[in-house]
Amino acid sequence: MPSALARRRSRFEHEIEMRQHRLIVDEPEEKGGTDRGPKPAELLAASLASCTAITVEMYADRKEWGLGEVEVEVEYAEAGKAGTELPARFDVRIRLGGGLSEEHQSRILTIAGKCPVHRVLTSESVEVSDSLELIEDIEDED
Repeated sequence: MPSALARRRSRFEHEIEMRQHRLIVDEPEEKGGTDRGPKPAELLAASLASCTAITVEMYADRKEWGLGEVEVEVEYAEAGKAGTELPARFDVRIRLGGGLSEEHQSRILTIAGKCPVHRVLTSESVEVSDSLELIEDIEDED
């Protein structure tokens, strides 16, 4: 099963490992972080933006439709509860450079909603299972 591993570097700064890739996630300074990377909610929006872009591009490639430039911007509204930044709404804006017919534009919009991240965010059947293990401290043998 694919996985992502978050390993604490300092305070709220974590290095995330996925396959051979690494990136830093952190909280902004006003939340007690050092702002050395995006916050988790921003990564969620970035996942939706990139998944939408790739899904649209793969579909257009199969159909041999020229898209030109592709940009997907995702804005999100937070739930508004004090102390939380839970995304409550995502607005996905797709911008394409190609001169697509209205029919093709409509189809692209439909396909965009079928990207895997979009489907997970709107699914009622996704389960998250939490467990806890203690990490044993490794002491220097010097």
